[in-house]
Amino acid sequence: MGQDGLAPGAAGLHLVGGLSLLRPEEQVFGAMLDGWRNQQLARNLAFSTINGREKVVRAFALHADTFPWHWTAHQVDEWLGDLRAVRNLKRSTLRNYQEAIGSFCAYLIDPAYQWSTECEQRFGTHPIQVVHEWNTAVHVADAEADASKRAFTRKELIALFDHADDQVDRIRKAGRKGWLPAFRDAALLKTAYAFGLRRNEIRMLDTVDFGRNPDGPEFGEYGVLYVRHGKAKKGSPPKRRSVVAVWDWSAEILQEWIEEFRPLFATTDSPACWPSERGPRIGLSSINTRLAAYRDELGLDPALDFHSLRRSHITHQIEDGLDARFVQEQAGHEHASTTSLYTCVSSDYRRRTLRRVLDATVQAALKPTGRTR
Repeated sequence: MGQDGLAPGAAGLHLVGGLSLLRPEEQVFGAMLDGWRNQQLARNLAFSTINGREKVVRAFALHADTFPWHWTAHQVDEWLGDLRAVRNLKRSTLRNYQEAIGSFCAYLIDPAYQWSTECEQRFGTHPIQVVHEWNTAVHVADAEADASKRAFTRKELIALFDHADDQVDRIRKAGRKGWLPAFRDAALLKTAYAFGLRRNEIRMLDTVDFGRNPDGPEFGEYGVLYVRHGKAKKGSPPKRRSVVAVWDWSAEILQEWIEEFRPLFATTDSPACWPSERGPRIGLSSINTRLAAYRDELGLDPALDFHSLRRSHITHQIEDGLDARFVQEQAGHEHASTTSLYTCVSSDYRRRTLRRVLDATVQAALKPTGRTR
Protein backbone atom coordinates (compact mmCIF):
# COMPACT_ATOMS: atom_id res chain seq x y z
CA MET A 1 0.00 0.00 0.00
CA GLY A 2 1.11 3.56 -0.70
CA GLN A 3 0.96 6.47 1.71
CA ASP A 4 -2.53 7.25 0.47
CA GLY A 5 -3.69 3.73 1.35
CA LEU A 6 -4.11 2.62 -2.28
CA ALA A 7 -2.64 -0.53 -3.81
CA PRO A 8 -0.01 -0.09 -6.59
CA GLY A 9 -2.52 -0.74 -9.37
CA ALA A 10 -5.60 0.89 -7.85
CA ALA A 11 -7.97 2.81 -10.10
CA GLY A 12 -7.60 5.92 -7.99
CA LEU A 13 -3.93 6.14 -8.89
CA HIS A 14 -4.57 6.08 -12.63
CA LEU A 15 -7.88 7.87 -13.09
CA VAL A 16 -8.88 11.19 -11.56
CA GLY A 17 -12.28 10.83 -9.92
CA GLY A 18 -15.14 12.87 -11.36
CA LEU A 19 -13.15 13.85 -14.48
CA SER A 20 -14.85 13.48 -17.86
CA LEU A 21 -12.76 11.54 -20.38
CA LEU A 22 -12.67 12.23 -24.11
CA ARG A 23 -12.55 8.52 -25.03
CA PRO A 24 -13.62 6.87 -21.76
CA GLU A 25 -13.50 3.21 -22.91
CA GLU A 26 -10.02 3.44 -24.43
CA GLN A 27 -8.62 5.55 -21.62
CA VAL A 28 -9.98 3.33 -18.87
CA PHE A 29 -8.62 0.23 -20.63
CA GLY A 30 -5.22 1.89 -20.90
CA ALA A 31 -5.33 2.85 -17.23
CA MET A 32 -6.19 -0.75 -16.33
CA LEU A 33 -3.14 -2.01 -18.18
CA ASP A 34 -0.95 0.60 -16.49
CA GLY A 35 -2.26 -0.39 -13.09
CA TRP A 36 -1.77 -4.09 -13.81
CA ARG A 37 1.79 -3.36 -14.87
CA ASN A 38 2.45 -1.59 -11.56
CA GLN A 39 0.95 -4.49 -9.64
CA GLN A 40 3.25 -6.97 -11.43
CA LEU A 41 6.27 -4.73 -10.92
CA ALA A 42 5.47 -4.72 -7.21
CA ARG A 43 5.61 -8.54 -7.35
CA ASN A 44 9.13 -8.41 -8.84
CA LEU A 45 8.11 -10.06 -12.11
CA ALA A 46 10.52 -9.70 -15.00
CA PHE A 47 9.89 -6.97 -17.57
CA SER A 48 9.81 -9.60 -20.31
CA THR A 49 7.03 -11.46 -18.47
CA ILE A 50 5.01 -8.28 -17.93
CA ASN A 51 5.38 -7.14 -21.54
CA GLY A 52 4.43 -10.58 -22.84
CA ARG A 53 1.30 -10.70 -20.72
CA GLU A 54 0.20 -7.24 -21.80
CA LYS A 55 0.66 -8.24 -25.42
CA VAL A 56 -1.60 -11.25 -24.88
CA VAL A 57 -4.32 -9.14 -23.24
CA ARG A 58 -4.26 -6.62 -26.06
CA ALA A 59 -4.48 -9.43 -28.63
CA PHE A 60 -7.52 -10.91 -26.90
CA ALA A 61 -9.19 -7.48 -26.65
CA LEU A 62 -8.64 -7.01 -30.38
CA HIS A 63 -10.14 -10.43 -31.13
CA ALA A 64 -13.13 -9.88 -28.85
CA ASP A 65 -13.58 -6.35 -30.25
CA THR A 66 -14.78 -5.15 -26.86
CA PHE A 67 -13.41 -3.92 -23.56
CA PRO A 68 -12.71 -6.00 -20.41
CA TRP A 69 -15.96 -5.10 -18.65
CA HIS A 70 -17.82 -6.81 -21.51
CA TRP A 71 -15.63 -9.92 -21.83
CA THR A 72 -17.24 -13.38 -21.54
CA ALA A 73 -15.96 -16.92 -21.17
CA HIS A 74 -17.44 -17.73 -24.58
CA GLN A 75 -15.16 -15.16 -26.22
CA VAL A 76 -12.15 -16.76 -24.56
CA ASP A 77 -13.20 -20.18 -25.85
CA GLU A 78 -13.54 -18.86 -29.40
CA TRP A 79 -10.17 -17.12 -29.30
CA LEU A 80 -8.25 -20.09 -27.91
CA GLY A 81 -10.01 -22.44 -30.30
CA ASP A 82 -8.96 -20.25 -33.21
CA LEU A 83 -5.36 -20.11 -31.99
CA ARG A 84 -5.16 -23.88 -31.70
CA ALA A 85 -7.02 -24.85 -34.87
CA VAL A 86 -5.72 -22.17 -37.24
CA ARG A 87 -2.34 -21.12 -35.84
CA ASN A 88 -1.57 -24.53 -34.30
CA LEU A 89 -0.01 -23.06 -31.17
CA LYS A 90 1.75 -25.33 -28.69
CA ARG A 91 -0.09 -26.50 -25.57
CA SER A 92 2.28 -24.64 -23.28
CA THR A 93 1.79 -21.42 -25.27
CA LEU A 94 -1.98 -21.68 -25.03
CA ARG A 95 -1.79 -22.25 -21.30
CA ASN A 96 0.43 -19.18 -20.92
CA TYR A 97 -2.19 -17.16 -22.80
CA GLN A 98 -4.90 -18.48 -20.50
CA GLU A 99 -2.85 -17.58 -17.44
CA ALA A 100 -2.29 -14.04 -18.73
CA ILE A 101 -6.01 -13.40 -19.33
CA GLY A 102 -6.94 -15.01 -16.01
CA SER A 103 -4.35 -12.96 -14.12
CA PHE A 104 -5.59 -9.72 -15.70
CA CYS A 105 -9.23 -10.49 -14.84
CA ALA A 106 -8.29 -11.46 -11.29
CA TYR A 107 -6.59 -8.10 -10.92
CA LEU A 108 -9.63 -6.22 -12.24
CA ILE A 109 -12.14 -7.90 -9.93
CA ASP A 110 -9.96 -7.61 -6.82
CA PRO A 111 -11.72 -5.11 -4.48
CA ALA A 112 -8.35 -3.68 -3.43
CA TYR A 113 -7.95 -2.06 -6.87
CA GLN A 114 -11.52 -0.70 -7.16
CA TRP A 115 -11.86 -1.27 -10.91
CA SER A 116 -15.28 -2.91 -10.56
CA THR A 117 -16.59 0.17 -8.79
CA GLU A 118 -15.04 2.48 -11.39
CA CYS A 119 -16.64 0.55 -14.26
CA GLU A 120 -20.05 0.47 -12.58
CA GLN A 121 -19.97 4.24 -12.22
CA ARG A 122 -18.80 4.93 -15.78
CA PHE A 123 -20.31 2.11 -17.85
CA GLY A 124 -23.04 0.55 -15.71
CA THR A 125 -21.32 -2.86 -15.70
CA HIS A 126 -18.19 -4.44 -14.31
CA PRO A 127 -15.51 -6.96 -15.36
CA ILE A 128 -15.77 -10.62 -14.39
CA GLN A 129 -13.40 -13.58 -14.41
CA VAL A 130 -13.65 -15.27 -17.82
CA VAL A 131 -10.99 -17.94 -17.31
CA HIS A 132 -12.14 -20.87 -15.20
CA GLU A 133 -11.08 -24.40 -14.41
CA TRP A 134 -13.62 -25.80 -16.82
CA ASN A 135 -12.38 -23.85 -19.88
CA THR A 136 -8.62 -23.98 -19.40
CA ALA A 137 -5.93 -26.60 -19.84
CA VAL A 138 -4.45 -28.22 -16.76
CA HIS A 139 -0.69 -28.66 -16.43
CA VAL A 140 -0.43 -32.36 -15.58
CA ALA A 141 2.72 -33.46 -17.45
CA ASP A 142 6.22 -32.98 -16.08
CA ALA A 143 7.48 -32.05 -19.53
CA GLU A 144 5.47 -30.58 -22.38
CA ALA A 145 8.21 -30.30 -24.98
CA ASP A 146 7.52 -31.60 -28.45
CA ALA A 147 7.96 -35.37 -28.46
CA SER A 148 10.31 -35.03 -31.44
CA LYS A 149 12.81 -32.96 -29.43
CA ARG A 150 15.87 -34.99 -28.50
CA ALA A 151 19.60 -34.90 -27.96
CA PHE A 152 22.20 -35.10 -30.72
CA THR A 153 23.80 -38.48 -31.13
CA ARG A 154 27.58 -38.42 -30.85
CA LYS A 155 27.86 -39.01 -34.59
CA GLU A 156 25.51 -36.10 -35.35
CA LEU A 157 27.38 -33.87 -32.94
CA ILE A 158 30.75 -34.62 -34.53
CA ALA A 159 29.25 -33.95 -37.98
CA LEU A 160 27.84 -30.60 -36.77
CA PHE A 161 31.11 -29.41 -35.25
CA ASP A 162 33.18 -30.57 -38.24
CA HIS A 163 30.81 -28.78 -40.59
CA ALA A 164 31.07 -25.59 -38.53
CA ASP A 165 34.88 -25.76 -38.74
CA ASP A 166 34.75 -26.46 -42.49
CA GLN A 167 32.66 -23.33 -43.06
CA VAL A 168 35.33 -21.19 -41.41
CA ASP A 169 38.02 -22.64 -43.67
CA ARG A 170 35.84 -22.34 -46.78
CA ILE A 171 34.97 -18.67 -46.17
CA ARG A 172 38.53 -17.75 -45.27
CA LYS A 173 40.09 -19.46 -48.30
CA ALA A 174 37.59 -17.73 -50.57
CA GLY A 175 38.78 -14.36 -49.25
CA ARG A 176 35.28 -13.40 -48.15
CA LYS A 177 34.12 -11.57 -45.07
CA GLY A 178 32.41 -13.51 -42.37
CA TRP A 179 35.00 -16.09 -41.40
CA LEU A 180 35.48 -14.52 -37.97
CA PRO A 181 31.75 -14.63 -37.03
CA ALA A 182 31.67 -18.19 -38.35
CA PHE A 183 34.66 -19.05 -36.12
CA ARG A 184 32.91 -17.41 -33.16
CA ASP A 185 29.73 -19.40 -33.74
CA ALA A 186 31.63 -22.67 -34.09
CA ALA A 187 33.33 -22.05 -30.74
CA LEU A 188 30.02 -20.96 -29.22
CA LEU A 189 28.22 -24.16 -30.25
CA LYS A 190 31.01 -26.33 -28.84
CA THR A 191 31.04 -24.38 -25.58
CA ALA A 192 27.26 -24.63 -25.22
CA TYR A 193 27.54 -28.41 -25.50
CA ALA A 194 30.62 -28.68 -23.27
CA PHE A 195 28.91 -26.87 -20.37
CA GLY A 196 25.23 -27.63 -21.08
CA LEU A 197 24.15 -24.00 -21.45
CA ARG A 198 20.84 -22.52 -22.49
CA ARG A 199 20.74 -19.87 -25.23
CA ASN A 200 20.58 -16.84 -22.98
CA GLU A 201 23.11 -18.32 -20.58
CA ILE A 202 25.78 -18.59 -23.26
CA ARG A 203 24.80 -15.29 -24.88
CA MET A 204 25.28 -13.43 -21.59
CA LEU A 205 28.66 -14.97 -20.81
CA ASP A 206 31.54 -12.57 -20.17
CA THR A 207 35.22 -13.40 -20.41
CA VAL A 208 35.52 -13.00 -16.63
CA ASP A 209 33.03 -15.81 -16.05
CA PHE A 210 35.72 -18.49 -16.29
CA GLY A 211 38.05 -19.60 -13.54
CA ARG A 212 40.48 -22.27 -12.41
CA ASN A 213 39.45 -25.57 -10.89
CA PRO A 214 42.01 -26.53 -8.20
CA ASP A 215 41.02 -30.18 -8.65
CA GLY A 216 41.44 -29.94 -12.43
CA PRO A 217 44.61 -27.96 -13.13
CA GLU A 218 44.83 -29.43 -16.63
CA PHE A 219 41.98 -27.12 -17.68
CA GLY A 220 43.99 -23.99 -16.85
CA GLU A 221 41.96 -20.79 -16.65
CA TYR A 222 38.86 -22.49 -18.05
CA GLY A 223 38.17 -25.22 -15.51
CA VAL A 224 35.01 -23.63 -14.12
CA LEU A 225 32.28 -21.61 -15.82
CA TYR A 226 30.21 -19.33 -13.59
CA VAL A 227 26.69 -18.90 -15.00
CA ARG A 228 25.24 -15.58 -13.81
CA HIS A 229 22.16 -15.46 -16.03
CA GLY A 230 20.54 -18.81 -15.41
CA LYS A 231 16.84 -19.50 -15.81
CA ALA A 232 14.97 -17.49 -13.18
CA LYS A 233 11.83 -18.31 -11.25
CA LYS A 234 8.89 -15.91 -11.25
CA GLY A 235 9.66 -12.83 -9.22
CA SER A 236 13.27 -13.86 -8.66
CA PRO A 237 16.59 -12.71 -10.16
CA PRO A 238 18.52 -14.96 -12.57
CA LYS A 239 19.69 -18.15 -10.95
CA ARG A 240 23.46 -18.59 -10.59
CA ARG A 241 25.43 -21.82 -10.75
CA SER A 242 28.91 -23.06 -11.55
CA VAL A 243 29.70 -25.73 -14.15
CA VAL A 244 33.03 -27.54 -14.15
CA ALA A 245 34.74 -28.63 -17.35
CA VAL A 246 34.64 -32.39 -17.91
CA TRP A 247 36.08 -32.72 -21.42
CA ASP A 248 39.67 -31.60 -21.99
CA TRP A 249 39.00 -30.16 -25.45
CA SER A 250 36.67 -27.47 -24.04
CA ALA A 251 39.57 -25.54 -22.44
CA GLU A 252 41.54 -25.60 -25.70
CA ILE A 253 38.63 -24.15 -27.66
CA LEU A 254 37.98 -21.38 -25.15
CA GLN A 255 41.63 -20.44 -24.83
CA GLU A 256 42.04 -20.22 -28.60
CA TRP A 257 38.88 -18.15 -29.01
CA ILE A 258 39.30 -15.72 -26.12
CA GLU A 259 43.05 -15.16 -26.37
CA GLU A 260 43.65 -15.27 -30.14
CA PHE A 261 40.53 -14.59 -32.18
CA ARG A 262 38.11 -12.61 -30.01
CA PRO A 263 40.49 -9.59 -29.93
CA LEU A 264 40.06 -9.32 -33.72
CA PHE A 265 36.49 -8.05 -33.24
CA ALA A 266 36.10 -4.28 -33.33
CA THR A 267 33.85 -4.41 -30.26
CA THR A 268 36.47 -5.88 -27.93
CA ASP A 269 35.81 -3.11 -25.40
CA SER A 270 32.70 -5.12 -24.50
CA PRO A 271 33.13 -7.70 -21.71
CA ALA A 272 30.98 -10.17 -23.70
CA CYS A 273 32.57 -13.48 -24.50
CA TRP A 274 30.73 -13.59 -27.82
CA PRO A 275 30.68 -10.06 -29.32
CA SER A 276 28.77 -9.15 -32.45
CA GLU A 277 30.14 -7.42 -35.54
CA ARG A 278 27.96 -4.37 -34.87
CA GLY A 279 27.12 -4.63 -31.21
CA PRO A 280 28.58 -5.59 -27.86
CA ARG A 281 26.90 -9.01 -27.75
CA ILE A 282 25.58 -11.62 -30.18
CA GLY A 283 21.79 -11.87 -30.52
CA LEU A 284 19.64 -14.89 -29.83
CA SER A 285 18.32 -14.93 -33.39
CA SER A 286 21.86 -15.16 -34.77
CA ILE A 287 22.53 -18.20 -32.60
CA ASN A 288 19.35 -19.91 -33.78
CA THR A 289 19.94 -19.04 -37.43
CA ARG A 290 23.48 -20.40 -37.50
CA LEU A 291 22.58 -23.72 -35.89
CA ALA A 292 19.50 -24.18 -38.09
CA ALA A 293 21.53 -23.46 -41.23
CA TYR A 294 24.22 -26.02 -40.37
CA ARG A 295 21.62 -28.60 -39.35
CA ASP A 296 19.70 -28.24 -42.62
CA GLU A 297 22.87 -28.30 -44.73
CA LEU A 298 23.79 -31.61 -43.13
CA GLY A 299 20.28 -32.98 -43.56
CA LEU A 300 19.86 -33.63 -39.84
CA ASP A 301 16.55 -34.03 -38.04
CA PRO A 302 14.67 -30.68 -38.05
CA ALA A 303 13.67 -31.35 -34.42
CA LEU A 304 17.28 -30.79 -33.35
CA ASP A 305 17.59 -27.25 -32.01
CA PHE A 306 19.96 -25.27 -29.81
CA HIS A 307 18.49 -26.77 -26.64
CA SER A 308 19.41 -30.18 -28.02
CA LEU A 309 23.03 -29.30 -27.21
CA ARG A 310 22.03 -29.07 -23.54
CA ARG A 311 20.19 -32.38 -23.79
CA SER A 312 23.31 -33.90 -25.34
CA HIS A 313 25.53 -32.54 -22.56
CA ILE A 314 23.38 -34.24 -19.91
CA THR A 315 22.90 -37.46 -21.87
CA HIS A 316 26.55 -37.97 -22.76
CA GLN A 317 27.71 -37.37 -19.20
CA ILE A 318 25.32 -40.06 -18.00
CA GLU A 319 26.55 -42.39 -20.74
CA ASP A 320 30.14 -41.69 -19.74
CA GLY A 321 29.37 -42.99 -16.27
CA LEU A 322 29.35 -39.72 -14.31
CA ASP A 323 27.37 -39.67 -11.08
CA ALA A 324 23.73 -38.67 -11.57
CA ARG A 325 23.87 -36.16 -8.72
CA PHE A 326 26.92 -34.51 -10.29
CA VAL A 327 25.12 -34.21 -13.64
CA GLN A 328 22.10 -32.70 -11.88
CA GLU A 329 24.31 -30.04 -10.25
CA GLN A 330 26.00 -29.34 -13.59
CA ALA A 331 22.63 -28.71 -15.23
CA GLY A 332 21.39 -26.56 -12.35
CA HIS A 333 18.27 -28.66 -11.75
CA GLU A 334 16.68 -28.65 -8.30
CA HIS A 335 15.20 -32.11 -8.76
CA ALA A 336 16.67 -35.27 -10.26
CA SER A 337 13.38 -35.90 -12.05
CA THR A 338 13.99 -32.78 -14.15
CA THR A 339 17.42 -34.03 -15.20
CA SER A 340 15.94 -37.40 -16.13
CA LEU A 341 13.60 -35.68 -18.60
CA TYR A 342 16.64 -34.36 -20.48
CA THR A 343 18.38 -37.73 -20.59
CA CYS A 344 18.09 -39.51 -23.92
CA VAL A 345 20.59 -42.36 -23.52
CA SER A 346 21.39 -44.37 -26.62
CA SER A 347 20.50 -48.02 -27.16
CA ASP A 348 24.22 -48.86 -27.05
CA TYR A 349 24.43 -47.41 -23.55
CA ARG A 350 21.41 -49.42 -22.42
CA ARG A 351 22.90 -52.60 -23.87
CA ARG A 352 26.23 -51.95 -22.15
CA THR A 353 24.46 -51.29 -18.86
CA LEU A 354 22.41 -54.47 -19.16
CA ARG A 355 25.52 -56.49 -20.04
CA ARG A 356 27.36 -55.09 -17.04
CA VAL A 357 24.50 -56.00 -14.70
CA LEU A 358 24.17 -59.50 -16.15
CA ASP A 359 27.90 -60.14 -15.93
CA ALA A 360 27.94 -59.00 -12.31
CA THR A 361 24.99 -61.28 -11.55
CA VAL A 362 26.66 -64.31 -13.16
CA GLN A 363 29.95 -63.64 -11.36
CA ALA A 364 28.15 -63.36 -8.04
CA ALA A 365 26.36 -66.65 -8.68
CA LEU A 366 29.58 -68.50 -9.59
CA LYS A 367 31.67 -67.04 -6.79
CA PRO A 368 32.54 -69.67 -4.16
CA THR A 369 30.77 -69.09 -0.87
CA GLY A 370 33.36 -70.91 1.25
CA ARG A 371 30.72 -73.28 2.68
CA THR A 372 30.80 -77.07 2.29
CA ARG A 373 27.87 -79.30 1.73
